[in-house]
Amino acid sequence: MTTITLYHNPRCSKSRETLKLLESHGVTPTIIKYLENPLSAEALSMLKQQLGLSSFRDMMRTKEADYKAANLGDASVDEAKLRDAMVNNPKLIERPIAVKGEKAVIGRPPENVLALIK
Repeated sequence: MTTITLYHNPRCSKSRETLKLLESHGVTPTIIKYLENPLSAEALSMLKQQLGLSSFRDMMRTKEADYKAANLGDASVDEAKLRDAMVNNPKLIERPIAVKGEKAVIGRPPENVLALIK
């Protein structure tokens, strides 16, 4: 059985709800506290692919002050700069992200992760 990896921020209520939901379905995920162990550019690129997203912006917390301060919402900002912003400031990464095999989902709402355990 393929395990689920959860990119988790224990201070985030949605991340905690997602973890609780997985556990209530008998899943004990491998937890990566991405704020303590920042993701590399390569890992973020893989997550973007697993999420099926066309832009890194779709996996960013666009309401964060740091996002706005860095003007990352500007359409002229290229993908490499968006990715590097998350490498250098992991709190910009939308959370939580659950991964199983080649597929990933953002746990907003937390019920999105149920697609990985069916």
